[in-house]
Amino acid sequence: MSIMGTFLLLAAEANAVHSELAEGAAEGGFGLNLDLFETNLVNLAILVGILFYFGRKVLSNILNERRSNIATAIQEAEGRLKEAQAALSQAQEQLTQSQAEAQRIRKAAQENAQASKEAMLARAAQDVERLKQTAAADLNTERDRAFAELRQRVAAMALQKVESQLRAGIADDVQQSIIDRSIAQVEVS
Repeated sequence: MSIMGTFLLLAAEANAVHSELAEGAAEGGFGLNLDLFETNLVNLAILVGILFYFGRKVLSNILNERRSNIATAIQEAEGRLKEAQAALSQAQEQLTQSQAEAQRIRKAAQENAQASKEAMLARAAQDVERLKQTAAADLNTERDRAFAELRQRVAAMALQKVESQLRAGIADDVQQSIIDRSIAQVEVS
């Protein structure tokens, strides 16, 4: 007989017991019936035994299945927790690396800015020095040109004076002194 058939049989027996109890109560109150077959006490004991025997297997199967489902769910949750912790750890590590990289980039930018500033200042100092040298060279060249021009004028004026004095007639000692001075001036320049 199948389990379902057994349960139906037991339900019918329980219904019969219930009707007998209802008839006993209707006849005059509550009483104790000691006839085992009439009260279906044996049937009830068999029913309880069958329920216990088959129900225990079904109930233990259900409980075992539920326990395994719960254990599986716990393991899955623990797995997800471990994955989440690993992802969190990885994200924190990436954040730390990103912060370190940002700090390194900031430091490199500051160093580059300082190096550029120093290079620009050095270049400006070189430009100023070069301008000073160029100005000094231009000044020296202009001075040398002015001296050369001045010498030419002095020489031209001296020649004019000498020519005018020669035309006017110069004494021999004066001529000698003029020649000596001219030679001395030529040697100095």
